[in-house]
Amino acid sequence: MKKSGSNKASPQRLQHAPLATPTDLDARATRDVSGAMNAILADVFALYLKTKNFHWHMSGPNFRDYHLLLDEQGAQLFAMTDPIAERIRKIGGSTLRSIGHIVRLQRVDDNDADYVEPTDMLAELREDNQALAARLREAHGVCEERRDIATASLIEEWIDETERRTWFLFETTRRGDSSGH
Repeated sequence: MKKSGSNKASPQRLQHAPLATPTDLDARATRDVSGAMNAILADVFALYLKTKNFHWHMSGPNFRDYHLLLDEQGAQLFAMTDPIAERIRKIGGSTLRSIGHIVRLQRVDDNDADYVEPTDMLAELREDNQALAARLREAHGVCEERRDIATASLIEEWIDETERRTWFLFETTRRGDSSGH
């Protein structure tokens, strides 16, 4: 319903508009996959911001290389967010609505320290990416169980990207020993 002299719908109408996207997945599949992917989306946003935090606060003799690496990785993480959210909506779910919603779901720990050693930044991001890969595999299992092949297919690409970030962070912080630690 329009207000006189206005082209906008009333706020009440917007608040109550249904978001029921048609899908052949049953309600349980939509609920389970949406829940798993919203948690992944919250983790990706948290990891993106942490990566950018470290990118912005990088210092030291390897500044340029580390700064550019984290910029590239941050861009890759941010690029995941819209496809994840849109996939949730395509299957009839609703997705994150606020920073508070992200905070309630994220499993990536924030780092608000005033100073973090560059190698500690990279090690922390390596661990976070490794944990994200494991969570993506768990979400993939939910998708397989609920027969959501399209979401599972997207997750496979994101696992590969996450493993690449983990590998680069690992190799960047390696001390040159043959044990790999």
